[in-house]
Parts: sequence; C-alpha cells; structure tokens
Amino acid sequence: MNRFPLLAAAALFLLAAAPASARDVSCRLDFDMAGWSVFYKTASGTGRVSCDNGQAMAVRIDAKGGGLSVGKSEIRGGRGEFSGVRSINEVLGTYVAAEAHAGVVKSSKAQAMTKGEVSLALAGTGEGFDLGVAFGAFTIEAR
Repeated sequence: MNRFPLLAAAALFLLAAAPASARDVSCRLDFDMAGWSVFYKTASGTGRVSCDNGQAMAVRIDAKGGGLSVGKSEIRGGRGEFSGVRSINEVLGTYVAAEAHAGVVKSSKAQAMTKGEVSLALAGTGEGFDLGVAFGAFTIEAR
C-alpha cells in the first residue's frame, strides 16, 4: 500500500490549519530620546510600536553601552523598522546594538541591532553634539 498520498494529504491539512498569526508582522517604532556619553553612553526616551495587524503599544526605551564616544544629543521623530516579528510582544526586550554617529548642532544616527530572530533598524535626526562609535544594549519595555 502506497502511503505517500495519505501523508501528503495530512501535510496539506496541517499547513492549511496553521494559524494566520504564524506569518511575519510588519511593525514600526516611532520614538523620541535624549542622552549623553563620555566613554559610557546612556540615553532614554519613549515611543510607540504599531503593527500592520492593528496591534499597537506605548513603549519606554533605554540605551546603554561603552566605546569611543563623547557627546550629548536628542533625537525627535526617530523611526525604527522591525523584521522577524510574529507578534507585537516579540519587539520587547534587549537588543545588541552597534552604532555610528556624528554631528554638531544637527545630529544623525543609524543603528542596526538584533535580539534572537528579531532585528531592528533605527534612524533619526536631532540636535546636540556627538562624535564616536558606541556598542551596547537597546531595551524596549511596555509603558
């Protein structure tokens, strides 16, 4: 007896029964933050995560780390894009970050970071003065 058609039918049934939430969800972070650094860097702020499945959440952001960095800056209207997300709760937690930044008066920042399978790419502009490269942790918590 050939069991292949029976196994194929069972596999198709299981795939069809998979929940819709198993697909990746597109989520975005809009944020404001301010901080300073003299070798040790710290910044904090607030934001909102919104996803294309209708989920949204107010968040608090903290960034800490060390490296060759000196300065003070404020980012307003920053934006981040998450990838590898299946539920809004997966965006919470601590990301490992590497960053490059430069500016006097007007400042720009770009960061790429990861937390397991979830990645976050950030970009923002603001005011202040800073120069350097910093590595550290970027934590997102529900408010």
